[in-house]
Amino acid sequence: MKHLLFMPAPRVWGCLCYLLLLTGIAAAQTPDPEPVEATTIDPNGLPLDDFTHREVVAQHTVLKYPPVRECDILWEKRLWRVIDLREKMNLPFAYPQAPLAQILGMAALDGDLTVYDPGDDHFSTPLNAESLRNILYSTDSLVTVDPVTYLETLQVVSNAPDWAAVTRFRLKEAWFFDTRTGTLRFRILGIAPLINITNSEGDFLYERPLFWVHYPTARTFLAHQKVYAPGDNLSATLTWEDLFEMRYFASTVYKENNPYDRRIQDYLTGVDGLHQAANIEDALFNREHDLWSW
Repeated sequence: MKHLLFMPAPRVWGCLCYLLLLTGIAAAQTPDPEPVEATTIDPNGLPLDDFTHREVVAQHTVLKYPPVRECDILWEKRLWRVIDLREKMNLPFAYPQAPLAQILGMAALDGDLTVYDPGDDHFSTPLNAESLRNILYSTDSLVTVDPVTYLETLQVVSNAPDWAAVTRFRLKEAWFFDTRTGTLRFRILGIAPLINITNSEGDFLYERPLFWVHYPTARTFLAHQKVYAPGDNLSATLTWEDLFEMRYFASTVYKENNPYDRRIQDYLTGVDGLHQAANIEDALFNREHDLWSW
Protein backbone atom coordinates (compact mmCIF):
# COMPACT_ATOMS: atom_id res chain seq x y z
CA MET A 1 0.00 0.00 0.00
CA LYS A 2 2.92 2.31 0.79
CA HIS A 3 4.26 1.77 -2.71
CA LEU A 4 0.88 2.65 -4.26
CA LEU A 5 0.92 6.05 -2.52
CA PHE A 6 4.10 7.03 -4.34
CA MET A 7 3.01 5.66 -7.72
CA PRO A 8 1.71 8.04 -10.39
CA ALA A 9 -2.07 8.45 -10.49
CA PRO A 10 -2.58 6.77 -13.90
CA ARG A 11 -0.71 3.69 -12.70
CA VAL A 12 -2.83 3.53 -9.53
CA TRP A 13 -6.03 3.67 -11.53
CA GLY A 14 -4.71 1.01 -13.85
CA CYS A 15 -4.02 -1.33 -10.94
CA LEU A 16 -7.50 -0.77 -9.52
CA CYS A 17 -9.15 -1.47 -12.87
CA TYR A 18 -7.09 -4.64 -13.23
CA LEU A 19 -8.24 -5.83 -9.79
CA LEU A 20 -11.87 -5.12 -10.65
CA LEU A 21 -11.48 -7.02 -13.92
CA LEU A 22 -10.07 -10.03 -12.10
CA THR A 23 -12.98 -9.90 -9.64
CA GLY A 24 -15.49 -9.86 -12.51
CA ILE A 25 -13.80 -12.78 -14.23
CA ALA A 26 -13.84 -14.77 -11.01
CA ALA A 27 -17.54 -14.06 -10.52
CA ALA A 28 -18.29 -14.97 -14.14
CA GLN A 29 -16.52 -18.30 -13.74
CA THR A 30 -18.78 -19.34 -10.87
CA PRO A 31 -20.37 -22.61 -12.01
CA ASP A 32 -24.11 -22.54 -12.67
CA PRO A 33 -26.30 -24.94 -10.69
CA GLU A 34 -26.72 -28.28 -12.36
CA PRO A 35 -30.12 -28.77 -14.04
CA VAL A 36 -32.34 -31.40 -12.51
CA GLU A 37 -32.87 -34.35 -14.81
CA ALA A 38 -36.47 -35.16 -15.64
CA THR A 39 -36.39 -38.69 -14.23
CA THR A 40 -38.93 -38.18 -11.46
CA ILE A 41 -42.24 -39.96 -11.29
CA ASP A 42 -45.50 -38.06 -11.53
CA PRO A 43 -48.15 -38.35 -8.77
CA ASN A 44 -49.76 -41.28 -10.63
CA GLY A 45 -46.56 -43.30 -10.47
CA LEU A 46 -45.83 -42.95 -14.18
CA PRO A 47 -42.58 -41.69 -15.75
CA LEU A 48 -42.48 -38.10 -16.89
CA ASP A 49 -43.20 -37.81 -20.61
CA ASP A 50 -40.68 -35.02 -21.13
CA PHE A 51 -36.99 -34.20 -20.89
CA THR A 52 -37.37 -31.26 -18.46
CA HIS A 53 -39.85 -29.81 -16.01
CA ARG A 54 -42.32 -27.30 -17.46
CA GLU A 55 -43.22 -24.57 -14.97
CA VAL A 56 -43.59 -21.39 -17.03
CA VAL A 57 -47.28 -21.87 -17.78
CA ALA A 58 -48.06 -23.08 -14.26
CA GLN A 59 -46.51 -19.90 -12.83
CA HIS A 60 -48.13 -17.59 -15.38
CA THR A 61 -49.85 -14.62 -13.76
CA VAL A 62 -52.86 -12.73 -15.06
CA LEU A 63 -52.70 -8.99 -15.51
CA LYS A 64 -55.73 -7.28 -14.05
CA TYR A 65 -57.94 -5.22 -16.29
CA PRO A 66 -57.64 -1.47 -15.74
CA PRO A 67 -60.73 -0.23 -13.90
CA VAL A 68 -63.45 1.40 -15.99
CA ARG A 69 -65.80 3.97 -14.49
CA GLU A 70 -69.37 3.95 -15.70
CA CYS A 71 -69.26 7.68 -16.35
CA ASP A 72 -66.34 7.12 -18.77
CA ILE A 73 -68.34 4.77 -21.00
CA LEU A 74 -69.51 7.00 -23.81
CA TRP A 75 -70.91 4.24 -26.00
CA GLU A 76 -71.31 0.45 -25.74
CA LYS A 77 -72.43 -2.46 -27.90
CA ARG A 78 -72.86 -6.16 -27.18
CA LEU A 79 -71.86 -8.69 -29.84
CA TRP A 80 -72.26 -12.46 -30.06
CA ARG A 81 -69.82 -14.35 -32.28
CA VAL A 82 -69.35 -17.87 -33.60
CA ILE A 83 -65.87 -19.45 -33.73
CA ASP A 84 -65.82 -22.23 -36.33
CA LEU A 85 -63.13 -24.80 -35.51
CA ARG A 86 -62.94 -25.90 -39.13
CA GLU A 87 -61.15 -22.66 -40.02
CA LYS A 88 -57.39 -22.97 -40.12
CA MET A 89 -56.77 -20.17 -37.64
CA ASN A 90 -59.01 -21.92 -35.09
CA LEU A 91 -57.33 -25.32 -35.23
CA PRO A 92 -55.86 -24.98 -31.69
CA PHE A 93 -59.43 -25.08 -30.32
CA ALA A 94 -59.77 -28.67 -31.60
CA TYR A 95 -56.28 -30.00 -30.79
CA PRO A 96 -57.01 -33.73 -30.31
CA GLN A 97 -54.94 -34.18 -27.14
CA ALA A 98 -56.43 -31.18 -25.35
CA PRO A 99 -59.42 -29.53 -27.07
CA LEU A 100 -60.74 -26.45 -25.32
CA ALA A 101 -64.17 -28.05 -24.75
CA GLN A 102 -62.54 -30.91 -22.86
CA ILE A 103 -60.39 -28.54 -20.80
CA LEU A 104 -63.44 -26.56 -19.72
CA GLY A 105 -65.73 -29.54 -19.20
CA MET A 106 -63.34 -31.63 -17.13
CA ALA A 107 -62.33 -28.62 -15.02
CA ALA A 108 -66.02 -28.00 -14.27
CA LEU A 109 -66.54 -31.65 -13.29
CA ASP A 110 -63.49 -31.50 -11.00
CA GLY A 111 -64.81 -28.35 -9.33
CA ASP A 112 -62.02 -26.10 -10.62
CA LEU A 113 -64.33 -24.02 -12.81
CA THR A 114 -67.92 -22.81 -12.51
CA VAL A 115 -70.13 -23.20 -15.57
CA TYR A 116 -73.66 -21.93 -16.13
CA ASP A 117 -76.93 -23.09 -17.64
CA PRO A 118 -76.66 -23.45 -21.44
CA GLY A 119 -80.01 -21.76 -22.06
CA ASP A 120 -79.06 -18.53 -20.30
CA ASP A 121 -76.10 -16.41 -21.40
CA HIS A 122 -76.53 -14.04 -18.45
CA PHE A 123 -74.67 -16.41 -16.09
CA SER A 124 -77.53 -16.47 -13.58
CA THR A 125 -77.87 -20.25 -13.03
CA PRO A 126 -74.71 -22.20 -12.09
CA LEU A 127 -74.69 -25.88 -12.98
CA ASN A 128 -73.92 -28.41 -10.26
CA ALA A 129 -71.81 -31.48 -10.92
CA GLU A 130 -74.79 -33.81 -11.37
CA SER A 131 -76.54 -31.56 -13.89
CA LEU A 132 -73.33 -31.07 -15.84
CA ARG A 133 -72.64 -34.80 -15.89
CA ASN A 134 -76.12 -35.43 -17.30
CA ILE A 135 -75.35 -32.93 -20.08
CA LEU A 136 -71.91 -34.27 -20.96
CA TYR A 137 -72.45 -38.02 -20.53
CA SER A 138 -75.04 -39.79 -22.66
CA THR A 139 -76.61 -43.08 -21.57
CA ASP A 140 -77.53 -46.22 -23.50
CA SER A 141 -79.51 -49.31 -22.57
CA LEU A 142 -77.94 -52.68 -23.28
CA VAL A 143 -79.53 -56.11 -22.95
CA THR A 144 -77.17 -58.80 -21.69
CA VAL A 145 -77.89 -62.53 -21.60
CA ASP A 146 -76.53 -64.80 -18.87
CA PRO A 147 -74.80 -67.75 -20.61
CA VAL A 148 -75.94 -70.17 -17.88
CA THR A 149 -79.49 -69.18 -17.04
CA TYR A 150 -80.21 -67.37 -20.32
CA LEU A 151 -81.83 -64.58 -18.36
CA GLU A 152 -81.92 -61.19 -20.02
CA THR A 153 -80.78 -58.21 -17.99
CA LEU A 154 -81.18 -54.57 -18.93
CA GLN A 155 -78.12 -52.46 -18.13
CA VAL A 156 -77.71 -48.71 -18.42
CA VAL A 157 -74.21 -47.65 -19.48
CA SER A 158 -72.74 -44.16 -19.54
CA ASN A 159 -70.84 -42.98 -22.61
CA ALA A 160 -67.85 -40.68 -22.30
CA PRO A 161 -68.27 -37.19 -23.80
CA ASP A 162 -67.42 -36.90 -27.46
CA TRP A 163 -65.32 -33.74 -27.42
CA ALA A 164 -64.66 -34.01 -31.15
CA ALA A 165 -68.36 -33.34 -31.71
CA VAL A 166 -67.80 -29.72 -30.61
CA THR A 167 -67.04 -27.91 -33.87
CA ARG A 168 -68.08 -24.38 -32.93
CA PHE A 169 -67.96 -22.00 -29.98
CA ARG A 170 -70.07 -19.01 -29.07
CA LEU A 171 -68.49 -15.87 -27.74
CA LYS A 172 -70.26 -13.05 -25.95
CA GLU A 173 -68.42 -9.76 -25.69
CA ALA A 174 -68.87 -6.05 -24.99
CA TRP A 175 -67.31 -3.23 -27.01
CA PHE A 176 -67.22 0.27 -25.53
CA PHE A 177 -65.56 3.64 -26.04
CA ASP A 178 -63.61 4.79 -23.00
CA THR A 179 -63.46 8.60 -22.82
CA ARG A 180 -60.67 8.49 -20.24
CA THR A 181 -58.28 6.85 -22.68
CA GLY A 182 -60.05 7.89 -25.88
CA THR A 183 -59.98 4.34 -27.24
CA LEU A 184 -62.38 1.64 -28.36
CA ARG A 185 -61.98 -1.33 -26.01
CA PHE A 186 -63.52 -4.76 -25.57
CA ARG A 187 -64.23 -7.28 -22.85
CA ILE A 188 -65.03 -10.94 -23.47
CA LEU A 189 -67.90 -11.94 -21.20
CA GLY A 190 -68.64 -15.58 -21.97
CA ILE A 191 -67.63 -18.71 -23.90
CA ALA A 192 -69.85 -21.66 -24.81
CA PRO A 193 -69.01 -24.86 -26.74
CA LEU A 194 -71.72 -25.92 -29.22
CA ILE A 195 -72.92 -29.37 -30.25
CA ASN A 196 -75.30 -30.43 -33.01
CA ILE A 197 -78.64 -31.98 -32.11
CA THR A 198 -79.90 -34.61 -34.57
CA ASN A 199 -82.96 -36.82 -34.83
CA SER A 200 -83.05 -40.61 -34.71
CA GLU A 201 -82.05 -40.77 -38.38
CA GLY A 202 -79.03 -38.54 -37.92
CA ASP A 203 -80.50 -35.47 -39.60
CA PHE A 204 -79.38 -32.11 -38.21
CA LEU A 205 -82.03 -30.25 -36.22
CA TYR A 206 -80.27 -27.41 -34.42
CA GLU A 207 -77.22 -26.64 -32.31
CA ARG A 208 -77.15 -25.79 -28.64
CA PRO A 209 -74.50 -24.83 -26.06
CA LEU A 210 -73.20 -27.43 -23.65
CA PHE A 211 -72.69 -24.77 -20.98
CA TRP A 212 -71.61 -21.16 -20.58
CA VAL A 213 -68.33 -20.09 -18.99
CA HIS A 214 -68.01 -16.64 -17.44
CA TYR A 215 -64.74 -15.52 -18.99
CA PRO A 216 -63.68 -12.77 -16.51
CA THR A 217 -63.74 -15.21 -13.59
CA ALA A 218 -62.19 -18.01 -15.67
CA ARG A 219 -59.16 -15.99 -16.80
CA THR A 220 -56.92 -17.28 -14.00
CA PHE A 221 -57.74 -20.88 -14.90
CA LEU A 222 -57.28 -20.30 -18.63
CA ALA A 223 -53.94 -18.60 -17.98
CA HIS A 224 -52.60 -21.93 -16.69
CA GLN A 225 -53.75 -23.94 -19.71
CA LYS A 226 -51.28 -24.16 -22.57
CA VAL A 227 -52.36 -23.81 -26.19
CA TYR A 228 -50.89 -25.85 -28.99
CA ALA A 229 -49.71 -22.79 -30.87
CA PRO A 230 -49.51 -22.80 -34.68
CA GLY A 231 -45.99 -22.96 -36.04
CA ASP A 232 -45.07 -26.38 -34.62
CA ASN A 233 -43.09 -24.82 -31.75
CA LEU A 234 -43.77 -27.09 -28.76
CA SER A 235 -41.77 -24.82 -26.45
CA ALA A 236 -44.16 -21.90 -27.00
CA THR A 237 -45.88 -20.85 -23.78
CA LEU A 238 -49.05 -19.36 -25.25
CA THR A 239 -52.02 -19.88 -22.91
CA TRP A 240 -55.73 -19.75 -23.62
CA GLU A 241 -55.98 -16.46 -21.77
CA ASP A 242 -53.28 -15.03 -24.04
CA LEU A 243 -55.06 -16.30 -27.12
CA PHE A 244 -58.36 -14.64 -26.23
CA GLU A 245 -56.81 -11.37 -25.08
CA MET A 246 -54.75 -11.13 -28.29
CA ARG A 247 -57.86 -12.17 -30.28
CA TYR A 248 -55.87 -14.84 -32.07
CA PHE A 249 -58.95 -16.47 -33.57
CA ALA A 250 -61.32 -16.06 -36.51
CA SER A 251 -65.00 -15.44 -35.82
CA THR A 252 -68.25 -14.25 -37.37
CA VAL A 253 -70.84 -12.02 -35.74
CA TYR A 254 -74.25 -13.68 -35.55
CA LYS A 255 -76.04 -11.25 -33.25
CA GLU A 256 -75.87 -7.71 -31.93
CA ASN A 257 -77.96 -6.10 -29.24
CA ASN A 258 -81.24 -4.92 -30.77
CA PRO A 259 -84.80 -4.10 -29.58
CA TYR A 260 -86.13 -7.41 -30.94
CA ASP A 261 -83.33 -9.56 -29.47
CA ARG A 262 -83.06 -11.41 -32.75
CA ARG A 263 -80.13 -12.96 -34.53
CA ILE A 264 -78.98 -12.17 -38.05
CA GLN A 265 -80.32 -15.48 -39.32
CA ASP A 266 -83.81 -14.48 -38.16
CA TYR A 267 -84.08 -11.84 -40.87
CA LEU A 268 -81.27 -12.62 -43.37
CA THR A 269 -79.87 -15.87 -44.73
CA GLY A 270 -76.99 -17.05 -46.88
CA VAL A 271 -74.60 -14.50 -48.31
CA ASP A 272 -76.81 -11.64 -47.14
CA GLY A 273 -76.29 -12.76 -43.56
CA LEU A 274 -72.52 -12.81 -44.01
CA HIS A 275 -72.59 -9.31 -45.51
CA GLN A 276 -74.64 -8.08 -42.56
CA ALA A 277 -72.12 -9.57 -40.11
CA ALA A 278 -69.30 -7.78 -41.94
CA ASN A 279 -71.29 -4.53 -41.92
CA ILE A 280 -71.74 -4.75 -38.15
CA GLU A 281 -68.00 -5.07 -37.61
CA ASP A 282 -67.25 -2.23 -40.05
CA ALA A 283 -69.74 0.02 -38.29
CA LEU A 284 -68.12 -0.83 -34.96
CA PHE A 285 -64.70 0.45 -35.98
CA ASN A 286 -66.03 3.32 -38.07
CA ARG A 287 -67.75 4.65 -34.98
CA GLU A 288 -64.38 4.96 -33.27
CA HIS A 289 -63.12 7.16 -36.13
CA ASP A 290 -66.32 9.23 -36.08
CA LEU A 291 -65.75 10.11 -32.43
CA TRP A 292 -62.59 11.99 -33.37
CA SER A 293 -62.59 15.44 -34.96
CA TRP A 294 -59.78 16.07 -37.43
